[in-house]
Amino acid sequence: MKKIAFALAAATLVTGCTTLDPYTREEKTSNATKGAGIGAVAGAVLGAAVSSKKDRGKGAVIGALVGGSTGGGIGYYMDQQEMQLRQELDGTGVGVERVGDEIRLIMPGHITFATNSFALASDFQPVLNSVIKVLQKFNETALSVDGFTDSSGSFEYNQTLSEKRAASVANYLAGGGIKATRISTHGYGERYPVADNATEAGRAMNRRVEINIRGAQG
Repeated sequence: MKKIAFALAAATLVTGCTTLDPYTREEKTSNATKGAGIGAVAGAVLGAAVSSKKDRGKGAVIGALVGGSTGGGIGYYMDQQEMQLRQELDGTGVGVERVGDEIRLIMPGHITFATNSFALASDFQPVLNSVIKVLQKFNETALSVDGFTDSSGSFEYNQTLSEKRAASVANYLAGGGIKATRISTHGYGERYPVADNATEAGRAMNRRVEINIRGAQG
């Protein structure tokens, strides 16, 4: 029982660790640390459950170590990828958001495509080259390229345009050496606006492409 309590206490200590955010200079609990703590707690419980009564304490300790290592590994991998994407894309106009073990790159219309076009803007290609550089290094992730439009024009036209824009970005990534098997594309047309379509600035924000980078592949 004491060993189980020790394993859980260690897991709790891990979740309390903080790191310094290099961008805001604020302390925060990194996703790697959170993943390690959650994995350690789950591992401790599972290790105790599957062990005999005599070895239950030992099983809890081993489970905590294994679970913490696994959870921390995924979080650390995504932490490092996020950091390098932020460094490469600083000042480009591309937004980088982190949601759990996913990273979202938000690419607004004024830097990606001309109005009513799905041809990549020439100035946008170096930005995608920076994305490719990081994705090649962190090659154990799956990518979803999603296209969106504003509400100008018909629903059908916008749906098709969003699909073509997503495909243009995906094709550029594949042409830059990213395996096509890692990439899926979706077009959402004028659905899911992030700003007011009644204003020019809002429409520009809604005309966007997002690249969603999901955790490690199996």
